[in-house]
Amino acid sequence: MTHIVDRRLNGKNKSAVNRERFLRRYRHHIKKAVSDAVQRRSITDVEGGESVSIPARDLEEPIFHHGQGGKREMVHPGNKEFVAGDELPKPPGGGGGGQGDGKASPDGEGMDEFAFQITQDEFLEFLFDDLELPNLARKKLRDTEAFKYVRSGFSTQGVPAKLDVVRSLRGAHARRLSLGGARKRKIRELEAQLAALKTAPDDLDPAFSHKDQIEVLEAEIAKLKSNLKRIPYIDEIDLRYRQHLKQPQPATSAVMFCLMDVSGSMTQMHKDIAKRFFILLYLFLKKNYKRIDVVFIRHHTSAKEVDEEEFFYSRETGGTIVSSALKLMDKIIKARYSPAEWNIYAAQASDGDNWNDDSPICSKILSEQILPQVQYYSYVEITPQDHQMLWYEYEKVMAENPDSFAMQQIADPSEIYPVFRQLFERKAA
Repeated sequence: MTHIVDRRLNGKNKSAVNRERFLRRYRHHIKKAVSDAVQRRSITDVEGGESVSIPARDLEEPIFHHGQGGKREMVHPGNKEFVAGDELPKPPGGGGGGQGDGKASPDGEGMDEFAFQITQDEFLEFLFDDLELPNLARKKLRDTEAFKYVRSGFSTQGVPAKLDVVRSLRGAHARRLSLGGARKRKIRELEAQLAALKTAPDDLDPAFSHKDQIEVLEAEIAKLKSNLKRIPYIDEIDLRYRQHLKQPQPATSAVMFCLMDVSGSMTQMHKDIAKRFFILLYLFLKKNYKRIDVVFIRHHTSAKEVDEEEFFYSRETGGTIVSSALKLMDKIIKARYSPAEWNIYAAQASDGDNWNDDSPICSKILSEQILPQVQYYSYVEITPQDHQMLWYEYEKVMAENPDSFAMQQIADPSEIYPVFRQLFERKAA
């Protein structure tokens, strides 16, 4: 008989690794729940978490259990029918009954559903899964922090490109002076003695001759000079490499332009749809850039840069001249957002109503002035009706710039998230 004792700890929130494994395993169910959540609630609440339910039939975890057959000894409390030695029939296959037997709960909940909560970060991760910012490969993506390298002294190790030749030679010269200074002084002293002996008159008595002393001095001088020559001109310990320290510099890496038509034809429902789309775009950019600038431009016959409150809730209205917003955007880019330093994105929301003679001007401004400066420009036409002149002019722009310009139509709020995914769907490599 085999006895299995499970001694694994099972504390609350004991392992984030197990949670990640669980989220990966049931990714399909979670993504569907997140998609449904976007449809049924306001996008303004999309940064919160979400309760996710998974059908019980899809929850199959490996467990230890005894297989059928074999000899087993067990005690059943309350037994009044059997005694030791009786043979018990095997239970029929297929398991027991209960709420997991395929019968649904009448109120849609119960043991058939396993519910759990995902966090805000997990919600956004699933919400924008398989989406990407277009054209990031065209320009190097700058992080929340830019870095610059500053001099921070010298190091004894480094790459050849950072070798400071002057500093290394100066160190080598100092080393040669410190190692050879005493020897040179000794050589000068011995040479002075040698010169004195050579100029002194030699004694007639061979016992007092200077010849032996001169030979000793010359040998010692030669030995010291030989030692001096063995001191290397430059040694590995003399090498000095310039050292640079990477210092973070605050930098805003992206700017999003929100252009919205607030003319008389844009009803409150149109503005609400536009607001939800812009909030989705903002959250999506926030996921890729920790710090972003947002520029709100509203227009009717004239355009104006406003704050978020006025952008969505101002009652000001009028006719429609879309080119005024594009001209203002181009002016702001030139004044504050250099394309060499910023990743620029723009989204335009309108019902498509515009003066017919203004629509060609819009396409020209887009093609010649704005698109060469931005990473991606998306246009959303919010109307259930047929397209108007502005749409057809923008189709020409999209045909010429398929990588940096995209356009879609939204007829009702349920299409916001699907349209957003189409605009920012990850392209195949």
